[in-house]
Amino acid sequence: MHPLLEDKPGKKILVLGNEAITRAAIEAGVTVAATYPGTPSSEIGNTLHKIAKEAGMYFEFSTNEKVAFETAAAAAVAGVRAFSFMKHVGLNVAADAFMTLAYTGVRGGFVILTADDPGCHSSQNEQDNRYFAKMSGVPMVEPSSPEEARKMMHYAYEISEKFEEPVLFRTTTRMNHVRGVIELGEIRPPSERVHFEKDPGRFVTIPSNARKRHLVLLDLIPRMRDEAEVSPFNRVVVPEKMNTTGDIRLGLITSGVSFNYVMEVLNNIDLGVQVRVLKLGMTAPLPEDLISEFCLENDLVLTIEEGEAYLEEFTKTILKERNIPTQVLGKRDGHFPIPNEYNPDIVLKGITSALDSIGRKVDVPETEKVDWDGSIPEPPRPPVLCPGCPHRGTYFALKRATKGKAVYPTDIGCYTLGIMPPQSVGDVLICMGSSAGSAGGLSRVVDEPVIAFMGDSTFFHTGIPPLVNAVHNGHDFVLNIMDNSTTAMTGHQPHPGLPIDGLGDPAIAISIEKVCKGLGVQFVKTVNPLNIKETQKAFEEAMAFKGTSVVITKSPCALLLDRNLRKAGKKRVKYTVDQEKCRKCDVCTKTFACPAFYKIGDDHYIDPDQCFSCGVCEQVCPFGAMGPIPEGGE
Repeated sequence: MHPLLEDKPGKKILVLGNEAITRAAIEAGVTVAATYPGTPSSEIGNTLHKIAKEAGMYFEFSTNEKVAFETAAAAAVAGVRAFSFMKHVGLNVAADAFMTLAYTGVRGGFVILTADDPGCHSSQNEQDNRYFAKMSGVPMVEPSSPEEARKMMHYAYEISEKFEEPVLFRTTTRMNHVRGVIELGEIRPPSERVHFEKDPGRFVTIPSNARKRHLVLLDLIPRMRDEAEVSPFNRVVVPEKMNTTGDIRLGLITSGVSFNYVMEVLNNIDLGVQVRVLKLGMTAPLPEDLISEFCLENDLVLTIEEGEAYLEEFTKTILKERNIPTQVLGKRDGHFPIPNEYNPDIVLKGITSALDSIGRKVDVPETEKVDWDGSIPEPPRPPVLCPGCPHRGTYFALKRATKGKAVYPTDIGCYTLGIMPPQSVGDVLICMGSSAGSAGGLSRVVDEPVIAFMGDSTFFHTGIPPLVNAVHNGHDFVLNIMDNSTTAMTGHQPHPGLPIDGLGDPAIAISIEKVCKGLGVQFVKTVNPLNIKETQKAFEEAMAFKGTSVVITKSPCALLLDRNLRKAGKKRVKYTVDQEKCRKCDVCTKTFACPAFYKIGDDHYIDPDQCFSCGVCEQVCPFGAMGPIPEGGE
């Protein structure tokens, strides 16, 4: 049995933050869960993919976040507990349904996890999704540790059912990927099938119904704010090394992972002032009375939060409305940064900066510094496509076909790394599925050929509507659908193009080629990108075609091929360089640039531990110097 399925209340286990959330969903009796994979939330879906069936839960990898949200929301409307989770930008995709569901509400508990990404570790922006809670009016909670995440999931389902509203569960990258100890709770079994009680006046949002439901939501918000005032996750914390003699009373308001950084600073450094912390776990609606009372008890208040000035703006507004004179400082005053993640050093710097601004100098102890003069620079390690990646062959063949003279709208996926030298392919990137839409606009205004790139999972996510648009409106560009038979960038999750579903059961695989032809694309060609000549020819033919054309470069992710070989007990055929034939032209290292290649002096070599046996190097070398290691060779 998987450790997360053990029915042993009280047992303590060490888990990833995302695993703690998965366990909490099982304990809460979630019946339906749905997602589209996106880091930093991916491990939740990866884990459910393995254990949901045994847990009695229905789980699916949906085609995109909007579909995942609607699938889970409908189950909650029917009266069972449901869970939908996604990365922060995924909520943008689901926002249409999300904003309306706040009006209709739900019958069964419904939690929507949004995994924000301060620092853009794996994302195209740092948006702060706390504002979705403010905009929609739904409650929101933010955990600070894996164990708090486990407990808070239970609380989120309780208040969701209490108010019959969805609850936003906001995490950040560090919360999702930290490891911590959790204490297993009791498992509530998932619901059986239920009878659907019809109530179109509530759940069918024609304008006359929506207007009434908006009033219902507005009436609920004060009640939800009352809940925030007494929430066990909103509390005042006193540091272990509380200074009781300081003449200044300093209050810190914080939430989420920022609380951990704040406590690390306060438990290690005496600031010379009296300090207390208001830790907010339920952050929408915010508790006006609790915050006001906390501020009244302090001479200076600092809001410490990653992302935007959400807590700061609210605190300053409520104090202004209530004529409370306590000074509040934060991001807007320049003491704390808006971009990137925080850490104890950033928090300490912000606190000392704020205290210094009111004339209170803090003596911070010197930290031990490493004696390093910088004479040995760090070796550069830019992100690159894996050895054997079929996308490298695609880009190599494409650049031969275009001679580099084209505009390349690209998309979200492993293939985005094509922007790095020497491929240097990628000129415009907005969001998932945007490459085809961008290509349509570009094709109307630029002289160069337009070739757009999109992965197989992205095609099903949001790539079909812009392709429909391109065909209907006669846009002239090439769409390259890079089909590597998986959702590779987020951990090899299945998608509708594969014969397996989220529970691991057999499923109907949707043919990308047939979909494209069904949409009216007149030129559709599928090639193996590990065959350079065939791929180059396909691109040349597609560019010569007038109108929207599609080239599907289809070859499994090299990591999948390697995994399958290992399972089958087979070995890869390794490649090597014939030094007598090699002319030191550097095409392999500077133009194709597989990470398995390396040089010693002017000589070129292939690292057998990195070689994935794709065989493309044999086609790339103009002098035939590369090939399989002879049998019995090394």
